[in-house]
Amino acid sequence: MSQIGAPRGRTCSRSPRSRTLRSVATLTSAVLAVTVLAGCSSGDETDEAPVAVQDNAPAARDRVADGGTLRWAVDALPTTLNAFQADADGTTARIAGAVLPSLYTLDGRGRPRIDPDYLESAQVIETEPKQVVLYKLNQQAVWSDGREIGAPDFVAQWRALSGRDTAYWTARNSGYERIEKIERGKNDLEVRVTFAKPYADWQSLFTPLYPKQVMGSPNTFNDGARTTLKVTAGPFLLKGIDRKSGDVTLTRNPRWWGQQAKLDSLVLKAVPRADRADALAAGSLDLAEIDRSTAERISLALRDARAGRNGAQAALAHGPGAAITPSKALRSWALAHGSDDEKAADAKAARKKNQEAIDRYASAQDALAAYVVRKSLEPAYTQLSLNGESGPLADERVRRAVARAINRQELAESVLKPLGLPAKPPGSHLALAGQAAYADSSDALGDQDTKEAQALLADAGWVPGGALRKPAGTKAGGESEKKEAEKKEKESEKEDGGPTDAKKRNDDTASDEGLYIVGDDKPGDRRAAPAIGANGPGDGAGTPAPAPDPARRSAALLARAEALDTGSSAARSAPKPDHGMAGAYAPRGTAAPVTAPDAKALGKDGKALSLRFVLPSGPGSESLRAVGDRIVRMLDAVGIRTEVTKVSDDSFFKDHVASGDYDLALYSWPASAFPATDARPIFAKPEPASDGSLLVEQNYSRVGTDRIDQLFDQAAGTLDEEEARELVRQADARIWAAAGSIPLYQRPQLVAARADLVNAGAWGLGTPRYQDIGFKKPESSNGAERNR
Repeated sequence: MSQIGAPRGRTCSRSPRSRTLRSVATLTSAVLAVTVLAGCSSGDETDEAPVAVQDNAPAARDRVADGGTLRWAVDALPTTLNAFQADADGTTARIAGAVLPSLYTLDGRGRPRIDPDYLESAQVIETEPKQVVLYKLNQQAVWSDGREIGAPDFVAQWRALSGRDTAYWTARNSGYERIEKIERGKNDLEVRVTFAKPYADWQSLFTPLYPKQVMGSPNTFNDGARTTLKVTAGPFLLKGIDRKSGDVTLTRNPRWWGQQAKLDSLVLKAVPRADRADALAAGSLDLAEIDRSTAERISLALRDARAGRNGAQAALAHGPGAAITPSKALRSWALAHGSDDEKAADAKAARKKNQEAIDRYASAQDALAAYVVRKSLEPAYTQLSLNGESGPLADERVRRAVARAINRQELAESVLKPLGLPAKPPGSHLALAGQAAYADSSDALGDQDTKEAQALLADAGWVPGGALRKPAGTKAGGESEKKEAEKKEKESEKEDGGPTDAKKRNDDTASDEGLYIVGDDKPGDRRAAPAIGANGPGDGAGTPAPAPDPARRSAALLARAEALDTGSSAARSAPKPDHGMAGAYAPRGTAAPVTAPDAKALGKDGKALSLRFVLPSGPGSESLRAVGDRIVRMLDAVGIRTEVTKVSDDSFFKDHVASGDYDLALYSWPASAFPATDARPIFAKPEPASDGSLLVEQNYSRVGTDRIDQLFDQAAGTLDEEEARELVRQADARIWAAAGSIPLYQRPQLVAARADLVNAGAWGLGTPRYQDIGFKKPESSNGAERNR
């Protein structure tokens, strides 16, 4: 993958054969969010965990009208149509899913299933001396130019993505580098793929499959497929991309051999998420992922419609007119018709502006009543990332203390419970509830425990008063300090004209002695000291009781992880002191309110414990920031200070997360159908580069171990599915124990859809079946089909 300049580390593959995730990391709250494939290897046994089912209005094909155009919102027009290039995004993936072969698609529980439109079968037919996979293709499968899909297309894609020819600008090649050869089978419909070494995730290969016209040369790979796809093989064709209007138009493929697409055309419209409520109200979209506020507006519109209230009445009930009381209306009317011409003009202008806002809201609510909200959980989870490269978080005990301070259940409920979605925090970094590889390994770290968090901090040397203590070997009040103080005093006297002049000026200045400005101590800046003695952890002498020695604690945590390897109380935020209202003056002689003295702040060797918490500041990140506020309070309760830094959405990931310019950050990772391959670069142990920086791949927490890497490699190299899942589970237990990433909740998926749109909505872990999407036949038509 491309290198991103970093002040404290850099992202780069550790070899030309880059192990890069199938999609860019999704960010929370629709910040740089992308649509990704999700799921896991086949199998039905999973840990018991609530699963959000798909909500896509399923309907049999004979209940779906033939014809019509679906207008579907995307975040942006694609910069490339080649899914294997670094700048491929969610729109690239959506187009590829509709127009190119996918040998495997994902069911509602995220498990890969053969797509019979392309494959009759695919199986490992030999394991010794080499792994051989035999693909039997659907004999009707052809490219849009009439040529059969066959071995030449497989060979071209393998050669382009193997990493052996650096002229191909590939973003990822995981798995393709393991292939030794590809050859024709008994006939043109059979493709034999021989691997140089075993590869468990072979089902991830050749999806999407591009024609040899794209993969056959570096020029066509690098440039030819960026703006057009002349040859495709899906239920739809790419008709064109209109950069001016922001539309990508897909039309039915006349050569499609499978079930014909119900829609005449599918138009992907580039609409930023912040503008989607207006676009839906204007009736210019049929399907769009939305944020919580837009979902709430649609729900209100539906409720009003059921109650018989129109948009105008709704505007007065909960819209812009809701704040206009009878007294305010009377006063406004009086001013508008009064004798003061200036006030009358202002009042009339305000009344006009209010009425226009009411009319817009009323019209929008009437239009939004034509939509429904379909909801599920995205194939992605939001995590708290702890940057372990340097600073306090380089100590695993501090990372674990942060993790033990956080009530994940509370955070998940705050986001998901109001939406009526399952709110159990993810127990795995590598799979989600419902996937076969899912297993809750969070016991390797432990649940929320304030006392344990404080003990870990004490064990690491972060104790009350530590910020005032000098490092060992430093003499307090040494000669150098005295000389420096005397030097500064002399320089100050010289600038002020000497001590006499200074005294004279002080005599001429009103004294502030005894005057206290309530709030000058900046409420919220000083954190409450951790409770000690009878009401909190510790020995009653002001210092929390230390945890067992580091070696024993580390051994205990590793033992937990090892137990998982071999199969073997909610925190409440500490109340902040009430400092009064900032800027209010108290009479002279009034005592200042008592605050926690600096001596109680956690510190070590003269340094206070403070972590820089970076959050995006964009309009779509309100929910994320609310979660951040809760985390700040939870950390505050154990004595960890945080410095919250809000940055623009554009720079959040590139300039802070990827470059390592943070201590704490919230962002999302997609789940994968093939975690042994796709998750490895996210958790790979960083390696030092020749220039002294770190090669971190996609491990932006910069925390990893050799053992985790080994487990991923072993999982990718075994053909025993049960063994592979067990190795992935062991890797996850050790990722929990390392405490570089704390999964908090699975992201909600909210989709606004026309009420009569079927087989479309919130797919959850599944893959859309594009040819089945359409508009429901009217009930009154008695079978007559509808064209939109």
